[in-house]
Amino acid sequence: MENADVRKSLIADISLLVVAVIWGGGFIAAKIALLSITPFYLLSFRFLCSGIILYMIFFKKMIKIDRQSFIAGITLGLILYAGQTFQTVGLKYTTAGKQSFLTASYTAIVPFASWLVTKKAPNIYAVLAGFLTLMGIGFLSLQQNISISFGDSLTLLFTVVYSFQIILIGIYAKRDINPIHLTTVQLLSAGIFTLISALIFEPHMHVPDSRGIAGILYLIIFNTTIAFLVQNVAQKYTSDTHASIILSLESVFGCFLSILLMGEVFTKKMVIGCIIIFIAVILSKTDRLHSLPGRQSSDS
Repeated sequence: MENADVRKSLIADISLLVVAVIWGGGFIAAKIALLSITPFYLLSFRFLCSGIILYMIFFKKMIKIDRQSFIAGITLGLILYAGQTFQTVGLKYTTAGKQSFLTASYTAIVPFASWLVTKKAPNIYAVLAGFLTLMGIGFLSLQQNISISFGDSLTLLFTVVYSFQIILIGIYAKRDINPIHLTTVQLLSAGIFTLISALIFEPHMHVPDSRGIAGILYLIIFNTTIAFLVQNVAQKYTSDTHASIILSLESVFGCFLSILLMGEVFTKKMVIGCIIIFIAVILSKTDRLHSLPGRQSSDS
């Protein structure tokens, strides 16, 4: 039984790592898409199309959705709408490198947000791993001194909202809420909220250029449909803090993809950031080992 749990946990870790790679590419795709489409229309296309794709694929499962899954999905959809609005609008007013650093600060927030929600205080490994990840991504991604601009402020608001999203997904997963129901309703409701906002706050949409369409398609298919479903399933088999550490590596992959695709220079500071982040991931493993039932009983 213990071996089966370890195997499931390993698969969950690998799945979340794949999500981090996909999201790393999302920084580039979103920046390109925003050159030819406004933020709310971009988000509405992204979420509505992804939600519709999932609904069509899992139609037979979706018609059996229960009230609990529906309410949980709408709750996550509202949080997703708020968080992604802050992040996407913020990306128009700050650099991608600075936002990747600020976005990753949720790794330092999650243990404390989890403490607020679950009343379970984080141990030293979780706290240290979160702050080391924040420090490492700072070395890796930050190109200038931080100044709290409008875009930076919106991005920081995103990190707070996203921290609670991670925690809620973990709670819903452990209640055995069907992740397909949860993800589909989450995306459809977020898409409706963003479409309403686009119609109210933004001018009439113009047809994006070919690069913009490519960026939108990447965000719909990979960044949203595949990544969100994998995340909602995988978090059932790992802790909130551990998931946040792995998912924060999206900034690392975003940096590497920028080097490969956009010709950015790999500096010594980036190497230092990678080493610090690797140490943080090891610490997050230590955190999880200390929370295993067998380990707790042997310590008491």
